[in-house]
Amino acid sequence: MRHLKQEELEIASHHLFLTMAIAVIRQDRKHFERGPFKIKEPYMEQLNKMELAARKERQKLKAQMDHQHLQVIESGRNDSFTSFLFLAHGYEEKRNYFNPAIRKKVESILFKLMEDVYKPAE
Repeated sequence: MRHLKQEELEIASHHLFLTMAIAVIRQDRKHFERGPFKIKEPYMEQLNKMELAARKERQKLKAQMDHQHLQVIESGRNDSFTSFLFLAHGYEEKRNYFNPAIRKKVESILFKLMEDVYKPAE
C-alpha cells in the first residue's frame, strides 16, 4: 500500500537523484583537475556552475522535505537494483530502482543543469 502522496514522492526522489548528480559532478571535477587536459578552466567553470545550481535546488527540496517530514534512506544495493526507504507520516515505503534507470535519471538532471547554466539571465 502506498503511503506517500505523488507530490511527496516526486520531491523526495528528485532530492535523491539530485544528490547523486552532485556526487557525479564532484567526481568529474576531480578527473578534470587531474587529467591531461590542456585548458581545464572552461570545464571546471562549467562544472562549478552546475554544482552551485544543483546545490541551490537541493537546498530548496530539502526545506520542502523537512517541512513535510520526508526522509529517504538507501536500504540496499546489488548489481541490478538499489533500494531506498521513504519515510513519511510515520510510514515506511520501500522502493527499488533499476540501476541503469538511476543512471538515466541522473544523466537527464546533468543535461538540465548544463542547459540552465547556459541560459541567459532573465
